[in-house]
Amino acid sequence: MSLRLSFYGAAGQVTGSMHLLEAAGGRFLLDAGLFQGRRSETHDANLRLPFDPRRLDGVVLSHAHIDHSGRLPLLVREGFHGPIHTTPATRDLCAVMLPDAAHIQEKDFEHLARRGKATLQSEPLYSMADAIATQELMVGVPYHRITHLRKHLALEFLDAGHILGSATVDMRITEAGSHRLVFSGDIGRSGLPIIRDPQPPSGPIDTLIIESTYADRSHESVADAEARLGEAVRRVAARGGKLLVPAFALGRCQELIYSLHQLWRAGKIPRIPIHVDSPLAVDVTTVFRMHPEVFDQREHLVVSESRIFDFPLVHYVRSVEESKALNTATGPAVIIAASGMAESGRILHHLVNGIGDHRNLVLFVGFQAEHTLGRRIQEGTSPVRILGEEYPVRAEVETISGYSAHADRAELLAWVRGLGGPIRRAFVVHGESGALEAMAAGLREAGVRDVRIPGHGETFDL
Repeated sequence: MSLRLSFYGAAGQVTGSMHLLEAAGGRFLLDAGLFQGRRSETHDANLRLPFDPRRLDGVVLSHAHIDHSGRLPLLVREGFHGPIHTTPATRDLCAVMLPDAAHIQEKDFEHLARRGKATLQSEPLYSMADAIATQELMVGVPYHRITHLRKHLALEFLDAGHILGSATVDMRITEAGSHRLVFSGDIGRSGLPIIRDPQPPSGPIDTLIIESTYADRSHESVADAEARLGEAVRRVAARGGKLLVPAFALGRCQELIYSLHQLWRAGKIPRIPIHVDSPLAVDVTTVFRMHPEVFDQREHLVVSESRIFDFPLVHYVRSVEESKALNTATGPAVIIAASGMAESGRILHHLVNGIGDHRNLVLFVGFQAEHTLGRRIQEGTSPVRILGEEYPVRAEVETISGYSAHADRAELLAWVRGLGGPIRRAFVVHGESGALEAMAAGLREAGVRDVRIPGHGETFDL
C-alpha cells in the first residue's frame, strides 16, 4: 500500500487540526480538531468530513485542546469505533473537555431556538452521549512507551511541553523499507509553569509535520510575563477596579493560578479575591491535580507546595448564581473566565458589565484568532458587539504574550535544531499566512530542502 498524507484541517489556518495518514495498510487520523471562529463559517466545515469515519483504523491525538480534539465525538456519531491513542493526562482532560463542548453546543442551540433564530448552522455537531461514547475509545499511552498500531506501524509519544499531557508523535513505518514521520503537535516553551520543557525526538526524519502558530514573532520571557501580571494586579487594585482575564479553561487558567500563587507567596500582589469563574476550568484543574507525575520537578513551587492550585486568595466558581454575583460585587478583584478568545462563556457577561468602566483592565494572555471578539477588543475596536448589544470600550486593554503556550520563532527553530538528524521533507501547518511562510523560510535556512505549506484537502505521496 502506498504511503500517503492528506491535510483536512489547520492547513493554511490555525484551527481544525486533522491529518489523515495512510500507511501499513491502515488509515489513521492525526488529531480531529474543531474549526473555530464565526459559527456561520465553521459549522459546515466542521460537519463535512472528507472521508468515511467507519473506515478509519484509529486516531492519534496530540493533546486535548478543542481545536485538536473537538471533532472526535462527530467521528463517533458518524460510525467511528476504533481506538484513540493519546497520553493518560490527555485522555482524562478529554473526559471533561468533550462533554463540555457538547453541552455548549446544545445550550447555544436551545438559546437560539427560544429566540426564533435557530438555523441549520446552529444545530449541535454532536450530543453529550457522543462525547461520552468517545471516552470509551480512549487508550492511554505514557510518554516513551513504543506502541504498535499495526504490524508495520509504531508510535512513541514525547512531551511537547505545550499543555498537560501534550505530545509530539514519533511514528515508524516499516512496510517496504523504513519511514519515520514526526508530527510536532503544538510545541510549547521552555520555562512554562507546571509542565516540563519540550522534548524533540532525535535522529533523521523522513517526514515532519510542524506547527507554526507564532513562527513570525517573538514572545516576552515567562519570568517577565509573571512580573507584568503582578504589576497589572497592583495597578488595578489601587484604583478599585477589576482585572478581567479571558482565559482558556485548559492550560492558561492553571498557569495564571500558579503565577498568582507565586506572586502572593512573594508578597508581590495585594490580598484581593481571585475568582476562577468557569466550571470547566474547575474540572480541568482537578485533572491537573491527578497528574503530578508530569509536572516539572525543577520548579520550586511544585516541589515545596503540594497544593499548587489552592491558596487563600483563590476561589473557584461553579454556580450561575455565584457568577452573577461577581458583577455586582464592589471592590477590586481578579476574574479569570472562559473562553480564551471571548467568543462564548461567562467572560462575555463580565465584559458586558465591566468593559465600559475605566478602572477595569481587560487582560489578554493568549492567542486571539481573526474574527473573534477578543481580537477586536485587542486591536482597539470600540464599540464592540457582545451578546447582541454594542458596548463602548473604556476599560484599559493589555496583552501579555509571555503566557503563550506556543513556542515563538526562536523556540520553534531551536526545537527543529534539537531534532539533530537531517529532515528530508517538512509540511508546515497550524498558522496564519505570515507565520506559515516564516516557518517555511526558517526550515529552509536550517537545511530542509523540501518544505511545503499544504492547502486544505491536499494529498501527498510520501
